[in-house]
Amino acid sequence: MSKTVDMWFDPLCPWAWMTSRWLLEVEQVRDVEVRFHVMSLSVLNEDAEDLPEFYRDLLARGWAPVRVATAAAQKHGEAVLRDLYTAIGTRVHPGGRDLDTTVLAEALAEVGLEPELIEAGDSDAFDEALRASHQRAMDLVGTDVGTPVIAIDDIAFFGPVVSPAPKGEAAGRLWDGCLLVAETDGFFEIKRTRTREPIFD
Repeated sequence: MSKTVDMWFDPLCPWAWMTSRWLLEVEQVRDVEVRFHVMSLSVLNEDAEDLPEFYRDLLARGWAPVRVATAAAQKHGEAVLRDLYTAIGTRVHPGGRDLDTTVLAEALAEVGLEPELIEAGDSDAFDEALRASHQRAMDLVGTDVGTPVIAIDDIAFFGPVVSPAPKGEAAGRLWDGCLLVAETDGFFEIKRTRTREPIFD
């Protein structure tokens, strides 16, 4: 019986995108099934002070994508997020496009969802559900992290932050290693300075 792996993402984050593509590779080589959930960097940072102006601008634009994704999940179930996230992320990250209303509308159309879901981007109608999904991730892993968050059974962690996303058995080995350290009692962090940007392929 396959293990369920839960991943929380914000469509804005290129590193979450890399992690999501890696997890889809892991599905091919390990007995796991990935479920996607929405979290929000805009929610995470809404009370933060001293953020750079460019990041504040980015977070202001970040509400619409997570609201649209949440509206789709509320109407059709979270299973729709796998394809919707892929449709959005492919345009934005390897595609290099701005995460705007046009991209969201195209992604909704690609996966066969109602075009009127785009209206959720300018509404707070689904914010309670958005915040609840976001909070589930925070409850699992703590508040001093961002996206992505991954959980399997009662083990949760931030990351991994990786570029490029490993493929095939290399993806499986990274998964094995992540589980090994995450399952170790008292283990909290491995980190080193990033020396490259996300490499999309």
